[in-house]
Amino acid sequence: MRNAVARSDRALILALTIVLATASAAVGSAMTYHPFQALTQPAVTVLTAPVAPQIDLDVPAADLLAEHRCLTEALYYEARGEGKGGEQAVAEVIFHRLGTGRFGHSICAVVYEGAGHPGCQFSFTCDGSMHHLHEETSWNAAEELASRILIGAVRLGNTTGSAINYHATTVSPYWAPTLRKTTQIGNHVFYRNAPHKNLGAAPAASETLIADADTTP
Repeated sequence: MRNAVARSDRALILALTIVLATASAAVGSAMTYHPFQALTQPAVTVLTAPVAPQIDLDVPAADLLAEHRCLTEALYYEARGEGKGGEQAVAEVIFHRLGTGRFGHSICAVVYEGAGHPGCQFSFTCDGSMHHLHEETSWNAAEELASRILIGAVRLGNTTGSAINYHATTVSPYWAPTLRKTTQIGNHVFYRNAPHKNLGAAPAASETLIADADTTP
C-alpha cells in the first residue's frame, strides 16, 4: 500500500505548515518589547491590564489546526506508553480508516466517530480519559510527532498491514475473531477485514468496531 499520508490532501498539509508558522510568528511579534515606543511614551501614563494577542484564523486554517489537535490526542491517549513506533502505528490506522471513506472524511471525524456514547471508535473519546491532565513530556512528544506526520517529515509506512482496527493485549474484544490479525506492535494487536469481507457491502455493525485504547496510565 502506498504511504498512508499520500491519501490526504498535500495542499492542506502544506497549508498547515504555513498556518502553524504564521500563528507562532504572530504571537511572538505581539509579545516583543519595543524600546523605541517605550522611550517616546509620556512621563505619566495610565496602566491598563495586558490584552492577550488575538490571532484571526480563517475557517480552513482553524480546521487544519483542529486536525493536528485530533491526531495529537489520538497518539497521546491511545499509545503514549508505546513509544514513537506505537504512536505511528495508531496514526496508520487513522489514515487507513480515512482512506476508506467509511469512517469519516477528516482526521477529527475518524477519531471522534461515535464519541460520547458506547460504540465510540477510539475508546479514549468515551471512557473519561480526556478528563485527566496531560503528562507534559508525553503530550509534547505526541504533539511534535503529529506535526511531523502532517507535514511529511515523518512518513508512515504500512507496519500494521493495512489495519483498520486494534486492541490492547489486555482485552479480548468480541469482534477480533471476525477480522484478520495482521501484527502486534508493542501492547497493541492490529487487524484488517478478513478476505471474504466485502467492504462495500459490509453491514452497519462492522462500522462500529472499536479500535480499543491502550491501558497505560
